[in-house]
Amino acid sequence: MASMSPQTYVQEKAASSGSSFYYAFLFLSPPKRATITAFYAFCREVDDVVDEVSDPSIAASKLAWWRQAVITAYQGQPEHPVLRALMPWVAQFGIRAEHLLSIIEGCEMDLTQTRYLTQHDLNRYCHLVAGVVGEVSALIFGQTHEQTTRYAHTLGQAFQLTNIIRDVGEDALRGRIYLPMEELQAFEVKAHEILDRVDSTRFQSLMKHQAQKARDLYQLAFSQLPDQDRRAQKPGLMMASIYRTLLQEIDSSGFPVLHQRVSLTPLRKFWLAWRVQALGRL
Repeated sequence: MASMSPQTYVQEKAASSGSSFYYAFLFLSPPKRATITAFYAFCREVDDVVDEVSDPSIAASKLAWWRQAVITAYQGQPEHPVLRALMPWVAQFGIRAEHLLSIIEGCEMDLTQTRYLTQHDLNRYCHLVAGVVGEVSALIFGQTHEQTTRYAHTLGQAFQLTNIIRDVGEDALRGRIYLPMEELQAFEVKAHEILDRVDSTRFQSLMKHQAQKARDLYQLAFSQLPDQDRRAQKPGLMMASIYRTLLQEIDSSGFPVLHQRVSLTPLRKFWLAWRVQALGRL
C-alpha cells in the first residue's frame, strides 16, 4: 500500500477528532486551511500522547521525542508527517519553534500535575495548552494588529475553561481535577466528591461560577479584538460561537458533566460556523 502523504495524514487527523475547530477551517483559503490543519494535527498528536499512553514514563519519553522532532524540523529536517505538512508554512505565518515547544510543555504538565491550587497556577497551564494555540491560530487567520494576540490568548483560555467544565467527569476518571482547589474550598466541594463523581447543590454552584467565569472571558476576548482584524479572525469567532453555545447547553441542562459528555451535533456546529461566516453574527 502506498504511504499516506503528510497532507492526507493531517487532514484525517484533524477530521477524525470531530472537533469544533474543523468547522471553522472549512471557510479558509487553501494555504491557511493547509496550515491550520497541520498545526491542529500537531496539537492533537501531542495531546494524544498524554491521553492515550497510560504509563507516564513512556508518555514523557514520547513528548521528549516530539520536543526533539520540533527542533530538528526547524533545522530543516522534519521527520513526522505532521511536521512535514506544517514546515512549508511556518515562515509565511510567523509560527516559531517556541510556540510548538510551549504546547508540548503544557502537555508535560499533565504527566506530573493532577491538581491546581489556585487560578494563578491553572493560568500557566491554560497559557501553554490554549493561549499559545490561540496566538498561533490568529497568526494563521491573518493579523495586522498587536492587540489581536491578546484577544486570541484570552479566547484560547475561554475555550480551555469550557473544555474543563465539559470534561470534569472524564478527567475525574483519570484522577485529574483542573478546577482550582481554592475554588472547591470556597464552594465546600471536596476533591474526593469530584473523583467519585458525586453531584450536589454545592457542585452545581461551583459549576455555575465556572460557567460565569468562562462567559466573562468570552466577553473580554471580544472586547480586545481590533476592528481591522475582525474580518480575518472570523474562524476564531466561529469557534467562539460553537463553544459558547456548548457552554450554554451544559448550563441549561444542569451541568450533568460528572456523568456525561455534553456535545453539539455536527450539523449544529456547521450552522453556527456558517452563521458567523455569512451574517457576521455570534
